[in-house]
Amino acid sequence: MAYHWLKDQDRTEQYNEYLHGRITRSQLYELVPDCCIQSVINAEIGEVSLSGIFKKIDELLNDARLDLIIGGPPCQAYSIVGRSRDKNRMKGDRRNYLYVYYAEFLKRYRPSWFVFENVTGLLSAKDENGNLYFDNMRRLFRDAGYETEFMTLAAEEYGVLQSRKRIILVGKRGKSSGFYPEPAKWHPGVKVYEIFRDLPPLRAGEGDTGPCITKKYTGSYLYDAGIRNDALAVTWHQARPNTEQDLEIYRIVVELWNKKKTRLNYNHLPDRLKTHRHRNSFLDRFKVVAGDMEYSHTVVAHIAKDGHYYIHPDIEQNRSLTPREAARLQTFPDDYFFESASGVPQRTPAFRQIGNAVPVLLARRIAEKLKEVW
Repeated sequence: MAYHWLKDQDRTEQYNEYLHGRITRSQLYELVPDCCIQSVINAEIGEVSLSGIFKKIDELLNDARLDLIIGGPPCQAYSIVGRSRDKNRMKGDRRNYLYVYYAEFLKRYRPSWFVFENVTGLLSAKDENGNLYFDNMRRLFRDAGYETEFMTLAAEEYGVLQSRKRIILVGKRGKSSGFYPEPAKWHPGVKVYEIFRDLPPLRAGEGDTGPCITKKYTGSYLYDAGIRNDALAVTWHQARPNTEQDLEIYRIVVELWNKKKTRLNYNHLPDRLKTHRHRNSFLDRFKVVAGDMEYSHTVVAHIAKDGHYYIHPDIEQNRSLTPREAARLQTFPDDYFFESASGVPQRTPAFRQIGNAVPVLLARRIAEKLKEVW
């Protein structure tokens, strides 16, 4: 929010000072109005907290009309993997019912539209009575005054060089139909390497959280996708150190990919290399991101734990993805700086923040189309 306010004021050079570490996060926040910072409410939504959250939102709105609500409950409760790993198959988990509070926001603020997203597992997840959560949700939203339409959108169909499918449900106040804002598909015709080609090669443990010197970029994808911004520094191109065990696994993974173009099943590793407790899911946790792919696998949030090896055509880089590489696969713009709660750059939190539910470019395409049909 601070960045966008400064950008609107043509003062991005002050944000650049922050990226270079010349001013602290507190000093950055002092440059923008307090209402900008306070517009972000970091609170858990629940029965006890709801009235206080409503009060804060009412103060921020100051009698202005709220036109659009965007959001979605945590996906763990509905994901097929999440259900398979939980002994109760996520039944009774309170996250299953957070959509009820979503409806409370709709009833209170009565926006013209809302956008709701979740994993494809939502289509099959059932409650204790055997009813589909998705049917329950749509019925609740209809009772709140909204018709809903949905599609399963694949990010790779809209210019994202990553495979990621999401249910995008759109609600419109009233009784109309045929309003779904399906974005136009875009196949840029580039390989995954296009995302990394201007980043300097690194080995395990190399790089920095601060600005790095990028190579000359002569392509167009990074600009067309809204990723590269020549006016601001590129940060977080830092590879975490890898243990000797991980490096050995990477060598096996890469050899398998180069020979057969297949990913390793974790259970097929030698016993001495299998140290992860969960052996029934995420069996492809050590993944290859090859430059000659049209799009990569889904990049999860926990790359701090799961290996994602990038095959670079020019140099052997036996290491995990850097936060910046993972961020670019998610189409985060380069000016996005990954923070820890303390405001001090820390490697582990950054490696846990990259798995954005809806890649940024796909979200932007949906927003642009929604503006057309508004």
